[in-house]
Amino acid sequence: MSYRAPVSDYRFLLDHVSDFASVAGTDRFAEATPDMTNAILTEAAKLSQEVIAPLQRNGDLHPAALENGIVRTSPGFGEGYKAIAEGGWIGMSAAPENGGMGLPIALTTIVNEMLASACLSLQLNPLMTQGQIEALEHHASDMIKDVYLPKLISGDWSGTMNLTEPQAGSDVGALRSKAEPNGDGSFNVSGQKIYISWGDNDFTENVCHLVLARLPDAVPGTKGISLFMVPKIIPNEDGTLGARNSLRVVSLEHKLGLHGSPTAVMEYENAKGWLVGPENGGMAAMFTMMNNARLGVGVQGIGAAEGAYQHAIAYAQDRKQGKAPGTGAIIEHADVRRMLAEMKADIFAARAIALLNATAIDMATATGSDDWNARAALLTPICKAFGTDVGIDVSSKGVQVHGGMGYIEETGAAQYSRDVRVTAIYEGTNGIQAMDLVGRKLMDGGEAADRLLEEIQAAADAAKKTCPDLAEPVWTACENLRETTEWLVGQDVADRFAGAVPYLRAFARIIGAHAHLKAATDGDETRKRLASFYINRMLPEHVGLLAQVRAGSDDVMSLSPDDLAA
Repeated sequence: MSYRAPVSDYRFLLDHVSDFASVAGTDRFAEATPDMTNAILTEAAKLSQEVIAPLQRNGDLHPAALENGIVRTSPGFGEGYKAIAEGGWIGMSAAPENGGMGLPIALTTIVNEMLASACLSLQLNPLMTQGQIEALEHHASDMIKDVYLPKLISGDWSGTMNLTEPQAGSDVGALRSKAEPNGDGSFNVSGQKIYISWGDNDFTENVCHLVLARLPDAVPGTKGISLFMVPKIIPNEDGTLGARNSLRVVSLEHKLGLHGSPTAVMEYENAKGWLVGPENGGMAAMFTMMNNARLGVGVQGIGAAEGAYQHAIAYAQDRKQGKAPGTGAIIEHADVRRMLAEMKADIFAARAIALLNATAIDMATATGSDDWNARAALLTPICKAFGTDVGIDVSSKGVQVHGGMGYIEETGAAQYSRDVRVTAIYEGTNGIQAMDLVGRKLMDGGEAADRLLEEIQAAADAAKKTCPDLAEPVWTACENLRETTEWLVGQDVADRFAGAVPYLRAFARIIGAHAHLKAATDGDETRKRLASFYINRMLPEHVGLLAQVRAGSDDVMSLSPDDLAA
């Protein structure tokens, strides 16, 4: 499928919305100059458009398959992965001492979005490896770092994470996999894991699994979970590959979408592994990988949305139907124009949130500031949930724009919708993201949220000089959110959780409006018209959402299981 990377949007958001100049102005990221940034965007766009995008349909029509215990990947995926690895794109943000480039997460985020737009099934592989790299950098022993990080960063080896078991999904503490010490620093890991994205492939030399398991004397629940590195092939002391480990792919799942990405059931039978982080400290180490992946998965949603939008607008500009004015194409019909405008406006909002999140992570890394760490933590669940919700909504609208042809597989419109649907589920469902936002992220009494809202209102005040008709509703919406946040902080857990999803979406709507307002004041007339559409037509959604938040939990919980089953 054809794809054109929206490089001008990325540059605009870096320069005018996310304040990337502050990141590049730190000692830590001083090499991220405008010339370096432009070179990265240009080369990543070329790779995504010319090499990766043509693989999108192959993955859907020719899924990964398990043949005699070997995973056979979709045609061209091996060559596409090799191009990603040889370009250094996997280790962009990894530490230079291990072979990485040490570049900001903001730039990695943009590259990941391009690759996701081009072929989401293939992009999931390097995304998982990037998360594993970060987990190892923060938690692994020097021995593990020395052996694994250079190979993961180069792309010679790939990485996975193994959390879920048949009886333990979101309730990770219910897992039963076990690890027995061997007395030499290694462990025998046994158990079955499900939903393992890219659990194996036929194009990397090794596949490195991070596996959650229990030690013999571990306490129940999440406090008794440890994390282990369990490679498919055990490395020798010099880093060369040695014996095959005692693990296997039992089967591959038959899924709604992402057919090119093998989702494996993994079986470990006394497989040799090594502890990552302290004993019983597995959840902290795994959450490092998961938080990296949550930003990445939000960006997957945005990437799929961009691909679906480009597909839809190309069709709308070409398809003649009805008595449309102007060109006679369906893009001239008001309802089609409305759908396309909603798609474009929401993609811009979600992309802005993702880059604000990535910038906060970079500033926290560069400065060690508690405020930047809190900002990054606050934005992560919003980015993940809103980005994937936008991916699902935009790809669904893409099918609608195509009309009956959208329901026909040959057009490719439905693939975006099928592929992106899981992003609202994996790496923590969007409901869990929302509960995290109103739970852990408001444990500071709402201080991190309040600091962000103050910045949004200050920007709206400044914009009143040039765009008063747009700035005023943004300022008012922000005040509404501030008041609801103050109310929410004082409620019990049941009331918080009942309103968590609408609260997160309202928050995202308002950050999106902030980004559009900045675009209206700093951009051209096209951006101002899009901002006007978003602020006048989409921002008002926050009123109904916040009303749901303040309704509490009584009406939700008063409906008994019998009521719902009646």
